[in-house]
Amino acid sequence: MTATAAPTRSPASGTAAVVPDERRRFSRAAGLAAAATAVLCLAVVSMFVGVSDVSVSTLLAGDPVAWDVFWISRVPRTLSVILTGMALGVAGLILQLMVRNKFVEPSTVGTVESASLGILVVTIFLPAASLFTKMTTAAVFAAAGTALFLLVLRRIPLRNTLVVPLVGIMLGGVISAVTTFFAYRTDLLQTLNSWMVGDFSGVLRGRYELLWIVGALTLIGYLAADRFTVAGMGQDFTTNLGLNYNRVMALGLVIVSLISAVVVVSVGSIPFLGLIVPNLVSLLIGDNVRRSAPWVAVFGAGFVLVCDIIGRTIRYPYEIPVGVIVSAVGSVLFLYLLLRRRGSHA
Repeated sequence: MTATAAPTRSPASGTAAVVPDERRRFSRAAGLAAAATAVLCLAVVSMFVGVSDVSVSTLLAGDPVAWDVFWISRVPRTLSVILTGMALGVAGLILQLMVRNKFVEPSTVGTVESASLGILVVTIFLPAASLFTKMTTAAVFAAAGTALFLLVLRRIPLRNTLVVPLVGIMLGGVISAVTTFFAYRTDLLQTLNSWMVGDFSGVLRGRYELLWIVGALTLIGYLAADRFTVAGMGQDFTTNLGLNYNRVMALGLVIVSLISAVVVVSVGSIPFLGLIVPNLVSLLIGDNVRRSAPWVAVFGAGFVLVCDIIGRTIRYPYEIPVGVIVSAVGSVLFLYLLLRRRGSHA
């Protein structure tokens, strides 16, 4: 009887299996770097778009007026656009993980409307309140509104993909109606409209620094992405893995509420951004949260930059608020995603 040799695995086969993984990681990193470079190019373009004569030639000539406009208005505006886009994109991703539904974001679950109600309450009872006080109050109201949505969602026995965002939109409509009523009674409708339409035209040095808070919250959200992914699997599954489900949900609630409050206080409401960007990234990259979160931040910043540049050039020298541009584009993409999801389940 002859002995048969056991099959052996050559080192070359193991090396060959590793090489494709390294190539994929390298290609993903190169793609992300290319996307970040494109956003940087858009940021440079954004700093030279506007009514004031600010160009490379005027800056090189040492024009003091051009330099003042550049540092006081253009640079803060571009930074605020980037921070807002990154933060709202990641906030939408976190909220979708918490609710386990890809068709929700802060403006479709009552979070933004609750933040606006909080600002209205401060304006009525504390008209001389500081910006930080308004932000804190708006964050508390935003957290309460989001928690109310999660509580209502638990009462729904069948969480259909399309029912969840509709419940959030209806809840946000009720809160918005209450806010509008009291704003009308107190003659603050015009002030309310300025909060509900995202606009970067009023951003100046000294009036946008609160947005760095949302930059820090975006980083925290990325570092805790895996925890939100596990929490999205349900309370029992999260507990079995040794995580505290309530703490993870509370962390997500705080991040989403603070981001929504700071953005509303600083530049107003920008709807659909936190819904569109994570879904587009999911279609292109997949559902790996750790891998997709940087793409969501980059895509969010780039998307708002493009919409802001369009708003400043489409009716030059007049300006259309970026919230209007994002709403128009976002509503169309939202309907497309809804119909696409419905067609896939048909």
